[in-house]
Amino acid sequence: MSTIRIMLVDDHAVVRAGVRRLLEQDNRFLVVSECESGERAYQQFGEYLPDITVMDLSMPGMGGLEAINRITARYPTAKLLVLSMHENAAFASQALKAGAKGYLSKNSLAEELVNALDSIIKGQTYINASISKQITQQFLNATENPLQILSAREFEIFRLLAEGVDNNSIAATLNISPKTVANYQTSIKQKLGINSPVELVRLAIRSGLIDS
Repeated sequence: MSTIRIMLVDDHAVVRAGVRRLLEQDNRFLVVSECESGERAYQQFGEYLPDITVMDLSMPGMGGLEAINRITARYPTAKLLVLSMHENAAFASQALKAGAKGYLSKNSLAEELVNALDSIIKGQTYINASISKQITQQFLNATENPLQILSAREFEIFRLLAEGVDNNSIAATLNISPKTVANYQTSIKQKLGINSPVELVRLAIRSGLIDS
């Protein structure tokens, strides 16, 4: 049986250690790299070329969505499983849109991690049941979550703006110009029909992206 080489990406060392322990119970899996940020994951992916990358979304600096975007743009066959605390269809939809092959809530980690990895290795997509149900409802009623019309890059910028991050900081995080961020901001407002920062924050709260 061939070894499945895995890269772990999470800014919390204790989470990486927990995932590693779970994986080490199955001798098929070998953790070849651990990263604490999206930037580091993008740098190390080309060095290790893991069979699967297990990626958190919420990390300082470049978040998981942007890292997934960049990795899959450069390595189209990359297989990435998102492991996130966000049990929210909006995050899951955007992760899949960015190129992830699966989405797993950290609450489902112990029970479903191996099944998720097995499915992705076989070329399938894996989403844990509760989030899959949300996504299905979302597509049946598109007005329920207007954020699904945003691209993965637009969604990430929307999330950062809602958290109060300024344009210059977003530009530095995503390695784009402040002017490009401003252009995205205009496009986001037009797509979502919002006219002010207050409306943007309210929509983010309604969508469950940030706490009220």
